[in-house]
Amino acid sequence: MTNRLPADRIIVPLDVANAAAAHRLIDQTPQVTFWKVGLELFVSSGPEILQYLKTQGKRIFLDLKFHDIPNTMAGACRAASQYGVDLLTVHATAGPDALKAAVKAAQAGAQAAQQSPPQIIAVTVLTSISNRSLALDLKIPLELSDYALQMALLSQQAGLAGSVCSPHEADLLRRCCGQDWLLICPGVRPTWSQTGDQKRVMTPSEALQAGADFLVIGRPITQSPDPSGAFQRICESLS
Repeated sequence: MTNRLPADRIIVPLDVANAAAAHRLIDQTPQVTFWKVGLELFVSSGPEILQYLKTQGKRIFLDLKFHDIPNTMAGACRAASQYGVDLLTVHATAGPDALKAAVKAAQAGAQAAQQSPPQIIAVTVLTSISNRSLALDLKIPLELSDYALQMALLSQQAGLAGSVCSPHEADLLRRCCGQDWLLICPGVRPTWSQTGDQKRVMTPSEALQAGADFLVIGRPITQSPDPSGAFQRICESLS
């Protein structure tokens, strides 16, 4: 990944309420090459937004975080793979059978639709969860970094392509999962922005140094009065 330009390593979330707002944001920042479509926008607009991004030549991170029994996970991934998206998320906590079913179904669905199969990416621990919450609220008796690693290794053994993790776990996962394991890191904030509800954050340059392949950076760009300028400012900080 080190030979990619900074602009190609930043994934910008389309965290807006509808397709019209998404179109405006895409038009405001033509230099963004990789967009994330999450639950709110996909539920409100359906696949139309994916089709629009494809016509604009953009890469797509479809972040729907599927988490269900193996048969339902397989059906969801089979359906999602027909849109030609690049990355698709599932929760690692769905377990090995569901993860294996997701990978197999995504490949079959893409082949049937004559699309390249998406890379299936595991969500390890949401970046809104802290060590304290993991222990006290979720009753998981592991350090957060150890738990994230276990979820990543489980996903790797099931045939997934990478994982979503906080940049604070990126170095550990890179060392244990290898160079081919994709690491997509939200919880990335420039020094000039607010952290919001993210609990485990780093700056863009720190996250890349820790081993991240892609950085998910949303509000510092999308809520800026000048989204294009904010995106460019982050790219320049990584050059």
